[in-house]
Amino acid sequence: MKVSIITASYNSAETIGDTINSVLEQDYDDVEYIIVDGSSSDQTLNIVRNFGDRISHIISEPDGGMYDAMNKGISKATGEIVGILNSDDFYAHSSVISSVVKAFKREQVDSVFGDLVYVKPHNLSRIVRYYSSASFEPSLFSKGWMPAHPTFFVKRSAYLQYGLFQTDYEIAADYELLTRFLAKHQLSYKYLPEVMVKMRTGGASTISFKSNWILNKEIVRACSENDIKTSLPIVFLKYFKKVFQLVKRPNALKA
Repeated sequence: MKVSIITASYNSAETIGDTINSVLEQDYDDVEYIIVDGSSSDQTLNIVRNFGDRISHIISEPDGGMYDAMNKGISKATGEIVGILNSDDFYAHSSVISSVVKAFKREQVDSVFGDLVYVKPHNLSRIVRYYSSASFEPSLFSKGWMPAHPTFFVKRSAYLQYGLFQTDYEIAADYELLTRFLAKHQLSYKYLPEVMVKMRTGGASTISFKSNWILNKEIVRACSENDIKTSLPIVFLKYFKKVFQLVKRPNALKA
């Protein structure tokens, strides 16, 4: 099974090297790696090009933002399975993709996801939050919960059948897409009990009160558009559970 990994980048020179290396160091050999850069003004593109033909496709042109870039990458992908890894995230170990492929083959599902950890931007070994997808079920979308999107792998046919990211969302297009795929269209899934991705803190949905307000309003919109009843007060209750993610740690983390 060919796996297509897509990274959208913009002025990511400080972090994209870690992202690329984590993909190229995977022990699964049938990987198509696509990087979509939004015409960065820093050294991002030079760093990307230094990897040569180890990167399958490089697209560099202005875009309409992160989700537009992801859509370009998905449209270019030829793998049976598609995963998305942001330019400031990286895989936690070298057998992430092989574990995912084994799960697809063994379970005969449409999608696979696992856990991630948030780490300090300048101390990547320091875990500050553990995001477990273990308890996920589609009913939790109404409470503002989804599987960890950077760990989400899905058959490319799902994008062809049910559509790409909605680019009129500012922050929560990933939430809307997972809601559409897993709740509205009831794609089958398998949870893998392992940390698959390390994410630096400071992303678009976590940097300010304003961004969190936008995020939660878009979550309510995503639920409404996919026939799930919820409200802002219900969604905001998720922050009580997030407190436990600050102290909980994964039982084991592969090096």
